[in-house]
Amino acid sequence: MLTTKRKPVTVGEMLTEEFMKPLGLTQGALAEAMGVPRKHVNELCNDRRSVTAPTALILARVFGNSPEFWLNVQRRTDLWEAMNSPAERGRIERAKPLQSAA
Repeated sequence: MLTTKRKPVTVGEMLTEEFMKPLGLTQGALAEAMGVPRKHVNELCNDRRSVTAPTALILARVFGNSPEFWLNVQRRTDLWEAMNSPAERGRIERAKPLQSAA
């Protein structure tokens, strides 16, 4: 796995900077296009909500890209957070690799 010290772009940053601003979309307009409450979009934009599979499918339909795009942005953030959290890092390092079956 490729590790980096630089935090990856979050879903909120990607959504706001690369999609909403260039298109002149407000959170309310995006919520309406997505068919979700404005609070849902606000939480996505402010990184208080993670992208789930259904949300990725909705975002992909609205913006004409793939659900994998949105899930990958979320996955990169989640992995970086786990690798850079002292508590999570301790849990990860306590795991012991299994011997290969041969």
